[in-house]
Amino acid sequence: MSYYFPYRQDWSTVLEYLNYSLNGEQMVCSMTTQLFHIPVTKNLKGHAEMHNHLIPASYHRVTALGCAKRLQSGEYHESIIKALVACVNNGLKQDKEVTKWLRVMRENAPSEFKEFMDTVIDWQQKTEESLAYTQQLLRGMGFDTENGESAY
Repeated sequence: MSYYFPYRQDWSTVLEYLNYSLNGEQMVCSMTTQLFHIPVTKNLKGHAEMHNHLIPASYHRVTALGCAKRLQSGEYHESIIKALVACVNNGLKQDKEVTKWLRVMRENAPSEFKEFMDTVIDWQQKTEESLAYTQQLLRGMGFDTENGESAY
């Protein structure tokens, strides 16, 4: 059960950075999924392992963004905050694995795909940076990014 804040906190910057992160994630997903449909890269070492982390990383971003939109519209419940913070934290954990496996993919990619993989890695880095900044914003708003509770 949720209720509406007697006062509204501004979630617009959190929304902005979650959107940046999700947009970057869309590029990473699009580009790496494309590799499954190219004969010389469809079985690229590290590809399946990377997707095992990319899928939950995407889920966590989508969920965090949904929580932030609900909060921005004035809806509030402690569980929404906890879900938002948990999804940001979990997304960042998954990102570490995505990045690790993207590097494996780049090392094993045919030479004509090295630049492509560099672009994917750049998108992933932007995606992670936006989500990490979101975590800092939440901390700055007074939320415990370890437990998902208000620090005040």
